Amino acid sequence: MPRYFTVEQANEALKTLKPLVQEMLAIRQSILERQPENWPALQKAIGNGGSKAASLLAQEFTRLNELARQIQSAGVLLKDINLGLLDFPALRDGREVYLCWRHGEERVEFWHDLDAGYAGRQKL
Repeated sequence: MPRYFTVEQANEALKTLKPLVQEMLAIRQSILERQPENWPALQKAIGNGGSKAASLLAQEFTRLNELARQIQSAGVLLKDINLGLLDFPALRDGREVYLCWRHGEERVEFWHDLDAGYAGRQKL
């Protein structure tokens, strides 16, 4: 049985989740900025068993995974790491929907049907 959030509960959870999403986005940006320099290090690491750059990259991916697990363990769905998009399962008029929040928004102010996605967001 999924955990359902009220708007108030989702906004309260954001106090903990916003810093996690912020950290995820920072790690993502760091990986993207270093992408050209990482490929030779990764190719070399495959051949000789490791490199400092490959080790650091692996640590960043491990941290991303840890952050995603923390978010999911709160009963929240991480929908898009590129946007910092979270969905909170909720009930609206007796049916399952998602309360939707995107990084940069102050609070949860949108919802959408399960199959509508981000494009189908509607103001609460």
